[in-house]
Amino acid sequence: MSGASEARGLSSAEAERRLAESGFNETSAGSRWSAAAEILAGLANPLALILLVAGVVSGLLGEVVNAVLIITMVLLSVAVNFAQTYRSQKTVLRLRNSVAPTATVLRDGVWRELGRRELVPGDVVRLSAGDLVPADARLLEAKHLHVQQAALTGESFPVEKEASADAPSGGPGGTDAPDRVFLGTSVVSGSGTAVVLETGPGTAFGEIAARLAKRPPETEFERGLRHFGGLIMRTVVFLVLFILVVSLALHRPAFESLLFAVALAVGLTPEFLPMITTVTLAQGAVRMARQKVIVKHLSAIQNLGSIDILCSDKTGTLTTGELALESSVDGFWPGHSRGAPAGRAEQRAPDGHPQSARRRHPARSRRTGPRWRKAG
Repeated sequence: MSGASEARGLSSAEAERRLAESGFNETSAGSRWSAAAEILAGLANPLALILLVAGVVSGLLGEVVNAVLIITMVLLSVAVNFAQTYRSQKTVLRLRNSVAPTATVLRDGVWRELGRRELVPGDVVRLSAGDLVPADARLLEAKHLHVQQAALTGESFPVEKEASADAPSGGPGGTDAPDRVFLGTSVVSGSGTAVVLETGPGTAFGEIAARLAKRPPETEFERGLRHFGGLIMRTVVFLVLFILVVSLALHRPAFESLLFAVALAVGLTPEFLPMITTVTLAQGAVRMARQKVIVKHLSAIQNLGSIDILCSDKTGTLTTGELALESSVDGFWPGHSRGAPAGRAEQRAPDGHPQSARRRHPARSRRTGPRWRKAG
């Protein structure tokens, strides 16, 4: 982009063309939440599959009451899980739309306030103290510009940025490049203008968001449910086959043996376990919602409760990285203390004047005639 074009910014027509090519300036273009996928994920639980199979077999064998009871428990468990997830997703989407960030962009030679997602490579943006950097960009002008890059580098102190006439207009630039600003950072002080180089997934922050958007590893809670479901399935299959083989070996009626084996399988399967687990986790989600915490997945409740040690970057998260005056002592006025801890009373002399608790004047003696007397 030439200097004259940078001074004028992009035209609206050119911005629309580039937006069609590069897409919206969003860090993650991952798949949206799907209601059908959420329901299928709930039914794909090993324990739910066992119960559904047992319910279907019971229905085929004429045990309609047992079949209805089993399938109802499974569907209720999936419905509660789906309702909690659906409500959380709607809340997250509503919050995301209500705090949609904006940027000051030069379009058609006029500075405009546009949504951050509408930025395209080549846009010229204005930065000032308190602004969130809308995209990865190269500085054109900078005046005492300091940027907080803790989200990318973990460094708690702001980094000074400055424009460089010798810097290349494109190409890679690390977070330590003095003429580059990045999406996910914020301006602490100063001001400047910059030309956008990368937007959306192409930004440094977008690469991090893409890695985080991948399917997370299986949690201990999910692994435990899967192992328990596998144990129940192996036990049921073994017992059913064992009962059938023994019954047929003893020349028992095949149909009655099959009914007995199915009844045994249904009795061994914990029909209410999925429902109890889901309701318990949902109660935890409701309690956290009262504390203004959004639980997007019910399994996160158990994961939170199983934490033994929580590691966090102290500076900038648990602490602010700033010094604050707690108390002071005036060295020129003994006994006077600003901000002294409660319960530490100053000592006073017998005549009522304040006396320092840490430093006392030593008594002086002088001789008057044949005797010594105390002077102070």
